[in-house]
Amino acid sequence: MNMIRSCFTIILLFLINLTIAQTHSQKKSPPLSEGTPQSVGISPDRLKKLDAMLEESVKSGEIPGMVALIVRNGKVVYHTAKGKSDMESGKNMSKDAIFRIASQTKAITSTAVMMLWEEGKFRLDDPISKYIPEFKNPQVLQNFRYGDTTYTTVPAKREISIRHLLTHSAGIGYGGIDSDERMRMIYHKAGIVEAFDSKGMNNERNIRNLAKMPLHQDPGGSFIYSMSIDVLGHLVEIVSGMSLDSFFQERIFKPLGMGDTHFYLPENKISRMAALHLHQESNWVKSPSNLGWDTNYPINGAKTHYSGGGGLSGTAMDYAKFLQMYLNGGEYNGIRILSRKTIETMMANQMVELDPNEGKYHGLGFAVSTDKTAAKGGIGSPGTFEWGGAFNTSYFADPKENIIGIIMKQTYGGSESTSWKFRQMVYSLLDD
Repeated sequence: MNMIRSCFTIILLFLINLTIAQTHSQKKSPPLSEGTPQSVGISPDRLKKLDAMLEESVKSGEIPGMVALIVRNGKVVYHTAKGKSDMESGKNMSKDAIFRIASQTKAITSTAVMMLWEEGKFRLDDPISKYIPEFKNPQVLQNFRYGDTTYTTVPAKREISIRHLLTHSAGIGYGGIDSDERMRMIYHKAGIVEAFDSKGMNNERNIRNLAKMPLHQDPGGSFIYSMSIDVLGHLVEIVSGMSLDSFFQERIFKPLGMGDTHFYLPENKISRMAALHLHQESNWVKSPSNLGWDTNYPINGAKTHYSGGGGLSGTAMDYAKFLQMYLNGGEYNGIRILSRKTIETMMANQMVELDPNEGKYHGLGFAVSTDKTAAKGGIGSPGTFEWGGAFNTSYFADPKENIIGIIMKQTYGGSESTSWKFRQMVYSLLDD
């Protein structure tokens, strides 16, 4: 009997591994490797000017330190570390420094959602209440009393769909960073955890609590930046039967070789974590351990909460591999993560404008540029996709030019211009 049970267990584990393994692709693009600027149509002389700009930004104290990376046609032509990763200790920045990438997590969670969608697990226009019943019969905020934070609601006109969540048009709020003070107060009182937790929260409790909160507006309306991708992180857990951490590691990070991206850092990688810096009296200083949340969250705490909207930390190189997979049409090093047709859907205009003046729209997981954005200059070709994180990390990937730009800093507050200068100057490098 024990032998039969053991054989059954082995077969079951084998079938599970087959289910979760990513498929091999007939297409096999090489992994990222170093290349000369000239080999991919990048001007070495102009690259020196970009480097000098970043060097000066550190020397002048505009930023404490940074890592920047440029990839074209699958070749890393620029990867540099400048300044300090910790102003207090004087530790120099390194190219393999690990950064809190915050909202850059959203694109990875959105990818996980679309991987499960490809497997026929759900439809994009399914109501989320089909999988998380607490979202049934959503309510829209109507009146609010500042004296005691009580409020009244009216029934929403429709259910929240998975598509609404992917495009931030569900009407959900964002707690402490919400643009509406009333929503910030409601979320705080309810104990909603936005991204970083060290007290033992988990996704299930947090999202089921979030489902009870009022909405800004009826689902399907305008773009309102929100915790909707955190909801989708829990959807991934429900549908896959895995924690979000395990799903990311097994289905995305290991196949792509993203070995330095984690929700919580292993002991042997803690020393590579860049410190978070605040701008105080014209100087950058290492942040205190508590800013209303534990700034050491990738290291300390219960390590039970996996925020699909903002919880990851990782390196510039790891994120470049993730973006290159998208530029390759969903494949990297012979492993297919997504179909190219799925990526076409993700990059298509979902009729959710981010900013009419910018001309960008929100696809399924990314902000995407249009002809109008390209006309502004220095932003990229139509179809360029992008996002960033709260601690001054950002990226863009241009499918037309097959170019990726990533710049990572670890700052909170202050005003500096390196990100827009970097992006603008990357496009000045093209020499083919």
